[in-house]
Amino acid sequence: MAPDVAPGPAARPCVLVFAGMDPSGGAGIVADAQAVAGQGAHALCVVTALTVQDNDRAYEVQPVEPALVLRQARALTDKIAVAAVKIGIPGSAANALAIARVIRALRERQPELPVVLDPVLASGHGDTLSRGDAVAALAPLLPLVTVLTPNGPEALALSAHTTPNAQARALRALGCRHVLITGGHGDGDEIVNRWFGPGAEAGAGSGRPPATQQWRWQRLDGGFHGSGCTLASAIAGQLALGMPTGCALDQAQYYCNAALRDAYGIAAGQRIPLR
Repeated sequence: MAPDVAPGPAARPCVLVFAGMDPSGGAGIVADAQAVAGQGAHALCVVTALTVQDNDRAYEVQPVEPALVLRQARALTDKIAVAAVKIGIPGSAANALAIARVIRALRERQPELPVVLDPVLASGHGDTLSRGDAVAALAPLLPLVTVLTPNGPEALALSAHTTPNAQARALRALGCRHVLITGGHGDGDEIVNRWFGPGAEAGAGSGRPPATQQWRWQRLDGGFHGSGCTLASAIAGQLALGMPTGCALDQAQYYCNAALRDAYGIAAGQRIPLR
């Protein structure tokens, strides 16, 4: 039986967040907590890795021990009801297995618990954010995912396919229920985000567009630190509120676009989204 939410009008649904600690506060678990709060939910934060980074570069990653990841999560889930899960960098393959173990236990009592995975393989400058093979480390998590939010390079690395339609089919075949492939790493004045969900494969053979839905956004000038964290955590927050998937994706993208539009600087280089 799931833990009870504390009574009263001030109660908020909780998102269990697994992510690394970014000392700059621009990405990682700080960004996740801010974005979740921005949706009206509350983040329960399990740190998976300590990092050495600023608002531009990541210099070092030190994974937390898997046993400590489990203890952090169990202390929270033994008492507090979880309405959604958001995963950032696991830090190591062993941590990914530990996170999968937590999710499977939660789903024994909440079979439809939404899980959002931001498959961060590297920083915006290409700096590694996981020990070992980051793609292989995510393998035990993919079958548990409700919404996967890869950018173009991540979708390519995870699927070994070059087009969004083929990438989404391959990722959904691994168990991901919904795939939102974001276009921020592309070129041009417009960013196209494509959602592939159940039924997308049928649409591909019926003359309709394979993507379940597309969103087009004007590309904003400059670079941003933590944009992927912001989007994935906003989706998780919306799902925790009970929003349908399509509505959650829509609302989270509007939130993320506004956060990037109003981003602020803390030093030269990438700006911080105003979450």
